[in-house]
Amino acid sequence: MSIRVFLVDDQALVRAGFAMVVASQPDMTVVGEAGDGFQAVESLAARTADIVLMDVRMPRMGGVEATRRMLSRADPPKVVMLTTYDLDEHAFAALRAGASGFLVKDADPEEMLAAVRTVHRGDAVIAPSTTRRLLEHVAGELPVPSDEPDPVAALTDREREILLLVAKGGSNAEIAEELQLTEGTVKTHVWRILTKLNLRDRVHAVVFAYEHRLVRPGS
Repeated sequence: MSIRVFLVDDQALVRAGFAMVVASQPDMTVVGEAGDGFQAVESLAARTADIVLMDVRMPRMGGVEATRRMLSRADPPKVVMLTTYDLDEHAFAALRAGASGFLVKDADPEEMLAAVRTVHRGDAVIAPSTTRRLLEHVAGELPVPSDEPDPVAALTDREREILLLVAKGGSNAEIAEELQLTEGTVKTHVWRILTKLNLRDRVHAVVFAYEHRLVRPGS
């Protein structure tokens, strides 16, 4: 089955360019377009998409709020946010809203296509190390944790250890080497962490760790 892609950008020429790139692929189909977040939310209530390529800044409703609304529905699409630069504060807000990553708008077409396929497989577009740089850049915007119960009470000691290493930008291979485990074992632990904490992917595990002060900027 083709990957169904929906395009959201307030510039018609940008949408046309993305549409040409996506439509040129045998495994992808453009299922719709919108010129702002409000129109996108309305359109996607009546049709199905697998991936939404979403501009972050648009009139009427920006990409962050549109993402938040889309992902509150049952069986939502996955969202890749399009930003003008990689340390955009709006990109951080988009990740917190549930986006599966972000792309800089001047990325090569091959990068965009690879991102669509990566997110469709269930992975995140950006590496945890990039997420960490972004979080440290906007650390002042992170919420102050309330006096809540232990946010990782459901995790084992090993899972907590691996969560912290993921939050510091470690890949499965790097974590496996540090803890003297196999990559397969680390991958299984990461899957269990995401399942227990109800997180979408590794990127959201990094956001979770920073929001709950399990790691701090510069640590």
